[in-house]
Amino acid sequence: MLYRYGKDKNGRLIKKAVVYTKEEHLIPFDKIDSDALQIIHRLKDAGYTAYIVGGAVRDLIVGNTPKDFDIVTDATPSKIKRIFRNSRIIGRRFRLVHVVFGPKIFEVSTFRSNEEGSVGNEFGTIEQDVMRRDFTMNALYYDPLQEQVIDYVGGMRDIKKHILNPVISLDCIFVDDPVRMLRAIKYSATTHAKMPFSLRRKIRSSAGLLSQVSPSRLTEELLKIINSGHSYDIISEAIDTDLFMYLQPAAAAMIFDSKEKEFAFMSNLKKMDELTRTEPGVRLGKKLYYLIYDFITGLTDWEKETENKYSPNELYAKTWTECRNFVLPMNPQRRELEFAVKTVLADLGVNIKISVPKATAEKPAPKKKKKHKPRPAAEKVITASGTVSVEE
Repeated sequence: MLYRYGKDKNGRLIKKAVVYTKEEHLIPFDKIDSDALQIIHRLKDAGYTAYIVGGAVRDLIVGNTPKDFDIVTDATPSKIKRIFRNSRIIGRRFRLVHVVFGPKIFEVSTFRSNEEGSVGNEFGTIEQDVMRRDFTMNALYYDPLQEQVIDYVGGMRDIKKHILNPVISLDCIFVDDPVRMLRAIKYSATTHAKMPFSLRRKIRSSAGLLSQVSPSRLTEELLKIINSGHSYDIISEAIDTDLFMYLQPAAAAMIFDSKEKEFAFMSNLKKMDELTRTEPGVRLGKKLYYLIYDFITGLTDWEKETENKYSPNELYAKTWTECRNFVLPMNPQRRELEFAVKTVLADLGVNIKISVPKATAEKPAPKKKKKHKPRPAAEKVITASGTVSVEE
């Protein structure tokens, strides 16, 4: 085990971070994305420091394959942009760089200062950057070239002990960014990390802060939950910590109405997770099917509805509007929600006519062009004046 040293306010030498070698962290090098390695190589060749950071390091340590590789460096966005032609600067307040390799996008950020709080927008040092990370298990920095993990906050210890500890003070961690509560329950559920009593209590007392979060951010987080393959565990935590009533208010009202409805809804989440695990590339609409199934079946007596005056298309239109309100504030792609609604209705005996998209609609046969008879050759007539006239 190695250490990083620094100086305190009085100039005395103190330990700043623990450095874990490859024999200690056991991260398999072949799980590192080759394009992420290339980015770090090029930043270091240009004279900068660079690390893989956050959830990717956590996943590598516990044996999972990361979905994303975020990178942090001491190079500013404009300097990163000059190094990588295949990049673009994003963000208004704190600028980041997206480096693009085909379909893959790597987020490269500059070390951020915590002098203005955990959501400050000034550049800083690695020592400052680590103190604005949310939880210790997400505050590890991995140098794949040296194969070393840099740990300033005891994140490696907490991962091994399955404990979810915050880096930021409980007094401001959720006030600064309420979405951190959703991340907390997600990490707890997916890594089997136990939340200390003080953290769980703080989430319950702060749950109402989620009402301040924009629908677009909540949609992003909800889609991550749906696509995680662990929605049952995550939503169970959301219910226990009082977050679910702000995350999906209509669904929360439905399941709190009776134990039977709660059991049915949670059973469908298990089916959705099984589908996600067995068919990783399955379309979102097939997953949303399980989210809205119990709601649709409870709307009316569908056997009677199909016998009454309403046409299938009228039933679909009314049901789609109800489902759209049911999933709020989540705003999934319209065509995926439409697919889910139509599939549930089909299973309930309501046959919906599926319109053929314009791109695939059968084109009418082209009209045959009429064959024109060749015009007879014109005759030239020389008049007395010597001019030529043409007669047909």
